[in-house]
Amino acid sequence: MATLQKDPRRTDRLVARITPEDKSLLNRAAALEGSSVASFVVSHLRDAAQEVIRRHDSIQLNESESRRFVEALLAPPTKPTKRFAKALKLHQETVTEL
Repeated sequence: MATLQKDPRRTDRLVARITPEDKSLLNRAAALEGSSVASFVVSHLRDAAQEVIRRHDSIQLNESESRRFVEALLAPPTKPTKRFAKALKLHQETVTEL
């Protein structure tokens, strides 16, 4: 279980309508962990949100995709196209780096 940081700046509020069964379930789970329902809900919602973001931000490749990815990384670079060379030249002439 993630620990909640004591932050006096907690001013935002989250309101949700739930069924009596869900409320009973949350009350029981919070009691089993020895926390308030609010702390229980915030802690577990944060964990769930972080997991959703982690899954969204990571790339999962199957065996075939993994093999193709590694082969592409290990392959010698291909010759740049004329269009790419022109774009690179334009970039070098117009963009200055600080």
